Amino acid sequence: MISGEAVADANFANIIHDIALLNSLGVKLILVHGARPQIEERAALRGISSRLENDLRITDAQTLECVKDASGSLRAHIEALLTMGLANSPMHGAQIRVCSGNFVIAKPIGIHDGVDFEHTGVVRRIDQQGIEKQLADGSIVLLSPIGYSPTGEVFNLSVEDVATQAAVTLQADKLIVFSEQDGLMGNDGQLIQSCPLNTVKQLLLQCNNREISRLLRTVANSGEKGVSRCHCVSYTDDGALLQELFTRDGAGTLVTEDHYEQLRTATIDDVGGILELIEPLEIQGTLVKRSRELLENEIKLFTVIERDGMIVACAALYPYADSASGEVACVATHPDYRGEDRGERLLMALEKKAQRLQLDKIFVLTTQTAHWFQELGFVEVSLEELPGEKQQLYNLQRNSKVFFKVL
Repeated sequence: MISGEAVADANFANIIHDIALLNSLGVKLILVHGARPQIEERAALRGISSRLENDLRITDAQTLECVKDASGSLRAHIEALLTMGLANSPMHGAQIRVCSGNFVIAKPIGIHDGVDFEHTGVVRRIDQQGIEKQLADGSIVLLSPIGYSPTGEVFNLSVEDVATQAAVTLQADKLIVFSEQDGLMGNDGQLIQSCPLNTVKQLLLQCNNREISRLLRTVANSGEKGVSRCHCVSYTDDGALLQELFTRDGAGTLVTEDHYEQLRTATIDDVGGILELIEPLEIQGTLVKRSRELLENEIKLFTVIERDGMIVACAALYPYADSASGEVACVATHPDYRGEDRGERLLMALEKKAQRLQLDKIFVLTTQTAHWFQELGFVEVSLEELPGEKQQLYNLQRNSKVFFKVL
């Protein structure tokens, strides 16, 4: 979703270059452009005053001409940029096909609270089959903020409505919205790198800015209707789109139905990722060395945090049913992702797991992280407090300290 403000920005040509690259990689793209500032500009030139009701433009016959003029001009502008292939440009040899047409069927909003919105409409349906044929042929589909009715009428639509309905109908993997800001901002003014859908709904309730409210509403509506991932990126920052899609931490905000980082029980497919995570700590002597075979046999005892396909943290719980206790072991976090409470989240998960197993307490043997465990409620005890089976396996050379926590 590219607003009229984004199209008018000086960085828009760079966004087109990034879109061309995505297309060359086989990504199927639908571009939905807005036209609000361009419509305002044309209306002002013709001496037409804009009328808004509930943040919707009332489109009379004269304003409709401005809408068609602005939308047609922007569509031609975007198609021209996507066609550009000069030898000294990033688009050289791209040969991109762009397809636009009557893919959006609309209906009038009608009269609400006594206000006749005239030629302002809403999306009735999206021609899914027609768009999918063009995407299968390798074309980029370009949708304008106008729709057509079976009776031959033209309606002015909001870019948010078209983008949401297109993403939902086409079951898009992602909806990407461009914003003047770097992404979604928290109440502290800092960029939110990733968040669940509920956070967007909370931001929407607190938002007083019309532009940002429209963007938040688009993300929220799309997520509620099944679009699993929504990205919000800056249209003023060159390269933000590619950085958001192809780097682990991105450049903007990723909104998902579930937490971007998934905390779950490990599977056999995670063995390689866990070994890669714990190997440096084994070399340092922080963790006891585990072979791949041993890890494969014990994999169900591990809990991991996965971030975009990468294991960034892990921990294991070894139950000792005879003594109603469990050992917390192999707690590790990737160096790039330390300091953000991932270890605490893992430990809480293991405590809940221990309670489900009807264990009364958990313990840990550590040589270098005693203070961290103490801060989390563990108390140092003597070696004799360990279960008999664990005492027999105790490594005197490591001289690990023993800490217990009652659940």
